Amino acid sequence: MFDSHVHIRDPRFPLVNNETYQPESYTVADYLADVDGLGVTGGAVVSDTFQSKDAAFLTSALDELGPGWVGVVHLGDDATDDDIAALDRAGVRALRFHLRRGVSDLPTMTRQAVRAHAVAGWHAEFYVDAGLLRTLEPVMSKLPAVSVDHLGMSEDAMPYLLDLVDRGVRVKASGFGRIQHDPVSAMRRIHAVNPDALMFGSDLPGTRARRPFDPADLDLIAEAVGGDLQAVLVGNARAWYRQR
Repeated sequence: MFDSHVHIRDPRFPLVNNETYQPESYTVADYLADVDGLGVTGGAVVSDTFQSKDAAFLTSALDELGPGWVGVVHLGDDATDDDIAALDRAGVRALRFHLRRGVSDLPTMTRQAVRAHAVAGWHAEFYVDAGLLRTLEPVMSKLPAVSVDHLGMSEDAMPYLLDLVDRGVRVKASGFGRIQHDPVSAMRRIHAVNPDALMFGSDLPGTRARRPFDPADLDLIAEAVGGDLQAVLVGNARAWYRQR
């Protein structure tokens, strides 16, 4: 499997409090123990708000995980083209925008996404709720390459999400313990629009979710996509993250 959504919180690297919340550490060793026996051969380590825009933890995790793994980074506003190129050489393949609590600078976000794609072929990943997805849909549909986390989070997001999927946006089949709608129904509708769109992600360690990833979640994916299970578990994400 290719796990397209993993968070690593190595205590060797400082974390930033998010609304006074301080998460527990979650190391590469912790992750590998949690997925032991599932056949994970690669994936994407995703920066979150607790790491702010420091990529040192990310490049360290990629070094430890080895071939087959890529990174998704929060890019600093002052990052140069050379910075992007250096991160690309280290294995970073995408830029993340965490927008559950709003976006304050839409023009900067758009410029960053366009520039990162032009310099290194990176796509932009969005963690966004239904209200912002509705607002940002016209912008996201014009960006060169986009994915959306956690099945769009809620049923209210689905009309906008399906329209984006029809325009080529990819969607992570992840975070089943944090979303507000039925994952099987959501995945069926996304898969019907574009069979290449869905990409499995564990969302481990599942911080602040109602529950973390459970291997039984794989059965829900199989129920939704049938014979295309291997594409959702492996092929779609490997192609999207350029890991073939």
